[in-house]
Amino acid sequence: MKTIQFAGFVVPVLSWIDPFATQETAAPPKMPEPVKEHDWLQQLVGEWEVDVEMFMEPGKPPEKTHGTETVRPIGGFWIAAESHGTCMGQPFIGLLTLGYDPGKGKYVGTWVGSMDSQLWPYEGALDPTGKALTLESEGSCPTAPGKLFKVREVMEITDRDHRTFTSSMQGEDGKWAIGMTIDYRRRR
Repeated sequence: MKTIQFAGFVVPVLSWIDPFATQETAAPPKMPEPVKEHDWLQQLVGEWEVDVEMFMEPGKPPEKTHGTETVRPIGGFWIAAESHGTCMGQPFIGLLTLGYDPGKGKYVGTWVGSMDSQLWPYEGALDPTGKALTLESEGSCPTAPGKLFKVREVMEITDRDHRTFTSSMQGEDGKWAIGMTIDYRRRR
C-alpha cells in the first residue's frame, strides 16, 4: 500500500484508486477499427457542386437551385457534410453526419438545417450492388407545418466524381412522392 502526506497527515492510498499507479502487465485496450461499411463512406469525402430540384407542389415545375457541399472524414468511422445554398429564396446551411453502427448492422446519422428546428435521425442500409444507400427518418414538410412524415432518402454513387440524392416523403394516403433530387459533381 502506498501512502501520501497531505496537510501533515499520512493517508493510505490504495493502488486501485491511485490515478498514477501503473500496471506494467496490462495492455492498453484495443481501439475498434473501421469495417468495410465505414470504407464506403470515404468515397463521399471531398468538395462537391450541387444542383437541386425541389418539388413543392404536384403538377408544378420544381424549384431549382445551386449550391456546394464539403464532406470531411471524422476518423475512419464517420463523415460530416456541410451544405450551402438557397432554399425557397433564403440562404441555407445543412449538416449531415453519417457512420455505420456494427452493433445495429445499419448506417446511422443525423441531419440539421437552417430552415428547420428538427433533428432528423437516420438509419439505413446499402442495396445489394453497394452503390445506393437508403436512409429512413421522420421529418417535417414545409407545406404542412407541424406534421411529421416518413422520409426515405437514397444516395446513389454513379462514379467517383458523380452521385445523386433523392428524397421522398410518404403522404397520408401511404403513397411516396419525390420531394427533392440533387446531382453532385466533384470539384476536388
